[in-house]
Amino acid sequence: MAKIQIATLTSGFVYVGSVSQADGYIEITQAKNIRKWGTTNGLGQLAIQGPQKETILDETGTVRVPLHSLIFLLDCQEKAWRQIFQYTPQD
Repeated sequence: MAKIQIATLTSGFVYVGSVSQADGYIEITQAKNIRKWGTTNGLGQLAIQGPQKETILDETGTVRVPLHSLIFLLDCQEKAWRQIFQYTPQD
């Protein structure tokens, strides 16, 4: 099972979803574009605590991104994102 991660990409795009890697690409399924972080302590707060009151997520579906467009990935606390992805994370 792919991990829930936040992917920051070139051109300022930021997505959250179930990330896997193959053939020079990352694939983000159940992807949400993070239009507004809505945090007081940056992107790391989203990864650890999940969406905040002011966070805005836009449904995106599946996103395939060439690895050269990836800046970094942040692992998310899956329990904090459970309400968004509606599954029971593996503990």
